[in-house]
Amino acid sequence: MPFGGVSGADLLSQALGSISARGVLVRAVSSAWESEAQPRGEQPDYVNAVALLDVGTRTPEELYDQLAATEHAFGRTRSVHWGPRTLDLDIVDFAGIVSADGGIITPHPRMHERAFVLAPLAELDPDWRHPVTHAPVAALLRKVEHQRIRRLGALPGHVAQLPQDD
Repeated sequence: MPFGGVSGADLLSQALGSISARGVLVRAVSSAWESEAQPRGEQPDYVNAVALLDVGTRTPEELYDQLAATEHAFGRTRSVHWGPRTLDLDIVDFAGIVSADGGIITPHPRMHERAFVLAPLAELDPDWRHPVTHAPVAALLRKVEHQRIRRLGALPGHVAQLPQDD
């Protein structure tokens, strides 16, 4: 669902700019990846990416509030569960913390079932392991290889890169 005539990779790029403007440092970004919308046929294909954020001292709840504010700024309304939306920002992993405190579940409870999360995550951090199962991202991705996903390339204004150690 386009917002202001912008969709796909361009929308994700603008959303990352908005997240940065809220004081959250974007340290690294995967390429954009296209996958089938769910449910199929009711909306355009999704374009997804994974970003490594430096959240400073924010809690998962505080980060969620900032991501929800960004979604709202891009026209997201939450009227239908899993319905069409302009933008969907999720916390996939929060520094390896396993928690359901404050209503925010980390890691994301269905991330290991979704190629559109795992493929960009594997690109960004091929050594990543699931905080609960400790399974490597490559093994998780093999389990969902039947899901159609296609790499589109770098997000406009962002170069896909691996995170740098400080």
